[in-house]
Amino acid sequence: MSVILRLKRMGRANSAFYRIVAIDERRSAKGGEYIEELGFYNPTKNPPLVKLEKEATEKWVKNGAKITPAVKGIFREMGIYKEMLPAKPVKKKKAKKTKEKKAAK
Repeated sequence: MSVILRLKRMGRANSAFYRIVAIDERRSAKGGEYIEELGFYNPTKNPPLVKLEKEATEKWVKNGAKITPAVKGIFREMGIYKEMLPAKPVKKKKAKKTKEKKAAK
């Protein structure tokens, strides 16, 4: 089962707000039931209102949930996107062979 973090549109016409939910990728296109509600995003307010459960969101990201571009943008504006990503190991660069080493051989 693949899980995505996405926005679920709520509200009425011309007054939309969104829930940030964890949902099964197969049910995503059909608007099926979500697994867990992680927060909400209200773009009609100035500035936009965002509430997010960080612990639950981090749990889903660590378990391999994909993040849609819209949710990724919200996380970046909040300044938490880089915090949630797992640390990548630093790769050591291989030393290049110099002409001197080649000539010595």
